[in-house]
Amino acid sequence: MTKVRKTPMRTCIGCREQKPKKELIRIVKNKENEIFLDRTGKANGRGAYICDDSSCLEKVIKSRALNRTFSMEIKEEVYDELRKSME
Repeated sequence: MTKVRKTPMRTCIGCREQKPKKELIRIVKNKENEIFLDRTGKANGRGAYICDDSSCLEKVIKSRALNRTFSMEIKEEVYDELRKSME
């Protein structure tokens, strides 16, 4: 009997769609309160998932979803860094 592995699903905090974890990019807040993109999905810290699409990132910025997810005020420079690393 072969084991069928379930695909881990995550919800994009921009468009709120559930997609396989591999299709999404992880945004991480570490212990030093640094926020960065983690394309490996293995960095330590609190993670939030977003589609690999700049329109989803803009939705996150406009709705302030990262502020709620990470319970902190996100600076504009952080959003600029996220925009650059998405390109």
